[in-house]
Amino acid sequence: MNIDFSKGDGLVPVIIQDAKTKNVLMLGYMNQDAFDKTNETKKATFFSRSKNRLWTKGEESGNFLNLVSIKSDCDNDTLLVLVDPVGPACHRGTGNCWGESNDENNLQFISSLEDKIESRKNSTSEKSYVKSLLESGINKVAQKVGEEAIEVVIEAKDDNETLFLSESADLLFHYLVLLQAKGHKLEDVVNVLRERAK
Repeated sequence: MNIDFSKGDGLVPVIIQDAKTKNVLMLGYMNQDAFDKTNETKKATFFSRSKNRLWTKGEESGNFLNLVSIKSDCDNDTLLVLVDPVGPACHRGTGNCWGESNDENNLQFISSLEDKIESRKNSTSEKSYVKSLLESGINKVAQKVGEEAIEVVIEAKDDNETLFLSESADLLFHYLVLLQAKGHKLEDVVNVLRERAK
Protein backbone atom coordinates (compact mmCIF):
# COMPACT_ATOMS: atom_id res chain seq x y z
CA MET A 1 0.00 0.00 0.00
CA ASN A 2 1.59 3.25 -1.17
CA ILE A 3 0.01 5.90 1.06
CA ASP A 4 0.59 9.56 0.20
CA PHE A 5 1.31 11.19 3.56
CA SER A 6 2.73 14.33 1.90
CA LYS A 7 -0.59 16.07 1.16
CA GLY A 8 -1.51 16.49 4.83
CA ASP A 9 1.89 17.37 6.28
CA GLY A 10 2.55 13.75 7.11
CA LEU A 11 -1.02 12.86 8.11
CA VAL A 12 -3.86 11.15 6.29
CA PRO A 13 -7.50 11.07 7.42
CA VAL A 14 -8.72 7.67 8.56
CA ILE A 15 -12.37 6.64 8.46
CA ILE A 16 -13.07 3.94 11.06
CA GLN A 17 -15.89 1.57 10.16
CA ASP A 18 -17.25 -1.40 12.08
CA ALA A 19 -16.53 -4.48 9.96
CA LYS A 20 -19.75 -6.17 11.08
CA THR A 21 -22.35 -3.40 11.31
CA LYS A 22 -20.77 -1.27 8.54
CA ASN A 23 -21.44 1.82 10.69
CA VAL A 24 -18.90 4.64 10.58
CA LEU A 25 -17.51 4.98 14.11
CA MET A 26 -15.05 7.87 14.01
CA LEU A 27 -12.53 9.88 12.03
CA GLY A 28 -8.89 10.04 13.02
CA TYR A 29 -5.49 10.72 11.49
CA MET A 30 -2.47 8.51 10.94
CA ASN A 31 1.11 9.22 10.10
CA GLN A 32 3.50 6.52 8.91
CA ASP A 33 4.35 5.49 12.50
CA ALA A 34 0.68 5.16 13.46
CA PHE A 35 0.00 3.13 10.32
CA ASP A 36 2.92 0.82 11.07
CA LYS A 37 1.91 0.38 14.71
CA THR A 38 -1.69 -0.36 13.71
CA ASN A 39 -0.50 -3.13 11.42
CA GLU A 40 1.95 -4.45 14.00
CA THR A 41 -0.37 -4.50 17.04
CA LYS A 42 -3.64 -5.06 15.13
CA LYS A 43 -5.18 -2.22 17.18
CA ALA A 44 -6.15 1.08 15.55
CA THR A 45 -3.50 3.66 16.43
CA PHE A 46 -3.65 7.31 15.45
CA PHE A 47 -1.53 10.42 15.57
CA SER A 48 -3.20 12.71 18.09
CA ARG A 49 -2.95 16.31 16.91
CA SER A 50 -3.85 17.63 20.37
CA LYS A 51 -1.39 15.41 22.26
CA ASN A 52 1.21 15.52 19.46
CA ARG A 53 1.94 11.80 19.83
CA LEU A 54 0.79 8.34 18.82
CA TRP A 55 -2.43 7.28 20.50
CA THR A 56 -3.95 3.80 20.46
CA LYS A 57 -7.74 3.95 20.82
CA GLY A 58 -8.58 2.17 24.06
CA GLU A 59 -5.18 2.57 25.69
CA GLU A 60 -6.89 4.06 28.76
CA SER A 61 -10.50 2.85 28.47
CA GLY A 62 -9.86 -0.66 27.15
CA ASN A 63 -12.26 0.08 24.27
CA PHE A 64 -9.83 -1.01 21.56
CA LEU A 65 -10.57 -1.03 17.85
CA ASN A 66 -9.23 -4.40 16.73
CA LEU A 67 -7.99 -4.26 13.14
CA VAL A 68 -9.82 -6.26 10.47
CA SER A 69 -8.52 -4.59 7.30
CA ILE A 70 -7.15 -1.36 5.82
CA LYS A 71 -7.97 0.05 2.40
CA SER A 72 -6.63 3.13 0.68
CA ASP A 73 -8.81 5.35 -1.50
CA CYS A 74 -8.20 6.01 -5.21
CA ASP A 75 -5.81 8.92 -4.48
CA ASN A 76 -3.91 7.01 -1.77
CA ASP A 77 -4.47 9.88 0.70
CA THR A 78 -7.39 8.58 2.81
CA LEU A 79 -7.73 5.27 4.62
CA LEU A 80 -10.77 3.16 5.38
CA VAL A 81 -10.03 0.99 8.41
CA LEU A 82 -12.46 -1.81 9.22
CA VAL A 83 -12.43 -2.78 12.88
CA ASP A 84 -13.99 -5.04 15.47
CA PRO A 85 -14.66 -2.60 18.33
CA VAL A 86 -14.41 -3.56 21.98
CA GLY A 87 -17.05 -1.39 23.64
CA PRO A 88 -18.18 2.07 22.52
CA ALA A 89 -16.02 3.93 20.02
CA CYS A 90 -16.61 7.39 21.49
CA HIS A 91 -15.03 8.57 24.74
CA ARG A 92 -18.51 9.78 25.72
CA GLY A 93 -19.77 6.20 25.75
CA THR A 94 -21.76 6.15 22.51
CA GLY A 95 -21.35 3.68 19.67
CA ASN A 96 -19.85 6.29 17.37
CA CYS A 97 -18.55 9.85 17.65
CA TRP A 98 -21.85 11.30 16.43
CA GLY A 99 -23.76 10.14 19.49
CA GLU A 100 -25.38 7.19 17.76
CA SER A 101 -25.51 3.51 18.69
CA ASN A 102 -23.52 0.93 16.76
CA ASP A 103 -26.25 -1.65 16.44
CA GLU A 104 -26.31 -4.07 13.56
CA ASN A 105 -29.58 -4.19 11.65
CA ASN A 106 -30.87 -7.32 9.96
CA LEU A 107 -29.92 -6.23 6.45
CA GLN A 108 -26.35 -5.56 7.54
CA PHE A 109 -26.16 -9.06 8.99
CA ILE A 110 -27.43 -10.57 5.73
CA SER A 111 -24.82 -8.56 3.84
CA SER A 112 -22.09 -9.83 6.18
CA LEU A 113 -23.36 -13.39 5.76
CA GLU A 114 -23.26 -13.01 1.98
CA ASP A 115 -19.68 -11.77 2.23
CA LYS A 116 -18.79 -14.82 4.31
CA ILE A 117 -20.43 -17.16 1.78
CA GLU A 118 -18.50 -15.46 -1.02
CA SER A 119 -15.27 -15.75 0.94
CA ARG A 120 -15.81 -19.48 1.47
CA LYS A 121 -16.75 -19.88 -2.20
CA ASN A 122 -13.51 -18.24 -3.35
CA SER A 123 -11.22 -19.78 -0.72
CA THR A 124 -8.40 -21.88 -2.10
CA SER A 125 -7.12 -23.21 1.21
CA GLU A 126 -10.19 -23.63 3.38
CA LYS A 127 -12.54 -26.60 3.08
CA SER A 128 -16.02 -25.72 4.25
CA TYR A 129 -19.61 -26.85 3.91
CA VAL A 130 -20.38 -23.92 1.60
CA LYS A 131 -17.39 -24.62 -0.64
CA SER A 132 -18.14 -28.35 -0.90
CA LEU A 133 -21.83 -27.65 -1.62
CA LEU A 134 -20.96 -25.17 -4.37
CA GLU A 135 -18.38 -27.55 -5.83
CA SER A 136 -21.06 -30.25 -6.05
CA GLY A 137 -22.79 -28.21 -8.78
CA ILE A 138 -25.85 -26.06 -9.32
CA ASN A 139 -28.25 -29.03 -9.35
CA LYS A 140 -27.17 -30.09 -5.85
CA VAL A 141 -27.41 -26.51 -4.51
CA ALA A 142 -30.90 -26.08 -6.02
CA GLN A 143 -31.97 -29.47 -4.66
CA LYS A 144 -30.82 -28.44 -1.18
CA VAL A 145 -32.96 -25.27 -1.38
CA GLY A 146 -35.93 -27.40 -2.40
CA GLU A 147 -35.39 -29.78 0.52
CA GLU A 148 -35.19 -26.89 2.98
CA ALA A 149 -38.35 -25.30 1.51
CA ILE A 150 -40.28 -28.55 2.03
CA GLU A 151 -39.07 -28.70 5.64
CA VAL A 152 -40.29 -25.13 6.19
CA VAL A 153 -43.73 -26.05 4.83
CA ILE A 154 -43.90 -29.13 7.10
CA GLU A 155 -42.91 -27.13 10.19
CA ALA A 156 -45.37 -24.35 9.29
CA LYS A 157 -48.21 -26.85 9.76
CA ASP A 158 -47.05 -27.72 13.29
CA ASP A 159 -46.99 -25.60 16.44
CA ASN A 160 -43.26 -25.77 17.17
CA GLU A 161 -42.13 -22.19 16.46
CA THR A 162 -38.49 -23.00 17.30
CA LEU A 163 -38.30 -25.69 14.62
CA PHE A 164 -40.17 -23.51 12.14
CA LEU A 165 -37.70 -20.65 12.62
CA SER A 166 -34.73 -23.02 12.51
CA GLU A 167 -35.87 -24.52 9.20
CA SER A 168 -36.62 -21.03 7.88
CA ALA A 169 -33.04 -20.01 8.72
CA ASP A 170 -31.74 -23.10 6.87
CA LEU A 171 -33.85 -22.18 3.85
CA LEU A 172 -32.66 -18.57 3.77
CA PHE A 173 -29.02 -19.61 4.16
CA HIS A 174 -29.18 -22.14 1.34
CA TYR A 175 -31.07 -19.65 -0.85
CA LEU A 176 -28.21 -17.17 -0.34
CA VAL A 177 -25.77 -19.90 -1.38
CA LEU A 178 -27.88 -20.61 -4.48
CA LEU A 179 -27.90 -16.91 -5.37
CA GLN A 180 -24.09 -16.86 -5.14
CA ALA A 181 -23.88 -19.99 -7.29
CA LYS A 182 -25.87 -18.10 -9.93
CA GLY A 183 -23.71 -14.98 -9.56
CA HIS A 184 -26.23 -12.89 -7.63
CA LYS A 185 -26.88 -11.47 -4.20
CA LEU A 186 -30.11 -10.83 -2.31
CA GLU A 187 -29.94 -7.18 -3.38
CA ASP A 188 -30.62 -8.28 -6.97
CA VAL A 189 -33.85 -9.93 -5.84
CA VAL A 190 -34.78 -6.86 -3.79
CA ASN A 191 -34.29 -4.70 -6.89
CA VAL A 192 -36.83 -6.83 -8.75
CA LEU A 193 -39.29 -6.36 -5.87
CA ARG A 194 -38.62 -2.60 -5.93
CA GLU A 195 -39.51 -2.48 -9.62
CA ARG A 196 -42.71 -4.43 -9.00
CA ALA A 197 -43.72 -2.10 -6.16
CA LYS A 198 -43.70 1.01 -8.37
